[in-house]
Amino acid sequence: MGVTLTVENHVATVTLDRPQAMNAVDLATEAELQRIWSTIEGDKDVRVVVLTGAGERAFCAGADLKNPSVTGLEYWAASRVGGFGGIALRETLNVPVIARVNGFALGGGLEMVLGCDIVVACEEASFGLPEARVGRMPLDGGMVLLQRQVPFRKAMAMMLTGKRIDAREALDMGLINEVVPRAELDAAVQRWVDDLLACAPLSLQAIKQVVRLTGQMTPSQAHATRLPAVVAALQSDDADEGVLAFQQKRKPQWSGH
Repeated sequence: MGVTLTVENHVATVTLDRPQAMNAVDLATEAELQRIWSTIEGDKDVRVVVLTGAGERAFCAGADLKNPSVTGLEYWAASRVGGFGGIALRETLNVPVIARVNGFALGGGLEMVLGCDIVVACEEASFGLPEARVGRMPLDGGMVLLQRQVPFRKAMAMMLTGKRIDAREALDMGLINEVVPRAELDAAVQRWVDDLLACAPLSLQAIKQVVRLTGQMTPSQAHATRLPAVVAALQSDDADEGVLAFQQKRKPQWSGH
């Protein structure tokens, strides 16, 4: 199987599981990823997602080019919901997603990282969009996302040269949130998971929906937009629980309702 899903204690872990191919995504893995994201979207118990790769070499090396089944033009013309891996451009997954980057994040692998909300990487991780070096382009999110998430010159340098950057440079340019030694990667990810679980789940979903869907609006337009997740959070039991817990000087017990 090219990808696995486990759910435990409100946390869904999605693992690209093709270490022999540096976790590159083939057609079967792409289809399974689409199914997994839809499953998570329909599971009200999931409050946080961790996306990672199996092994220690790669998070994801992008599309599997060893056995390409279509031409570049055919690939571009095909419909892929949510961009590369179903996550790069996804607008319907409101729960926060943490990328646990355990190695190379190249091409579509970086596009998947760009689709996540929090990124934690080990020191050996590296990032790049090498498509131009093999006559392709970062079609599934890279060209449109990278320029919005890091300084323009940095984005253009990465895309136009296809060169990789290491984890420290990625941190310095704001592409990722944290870099740790490999032995501390799981502990670092768990700290982020704990911090997210400490927050009201519906509040996090509302925040993410607003940020993702209003980024190209003016501030006034965005503020006036009444998105469903915001309404749901304001009307939730958790909205009352949060205030009550603050008044009673205790930790809130979130129900997700």
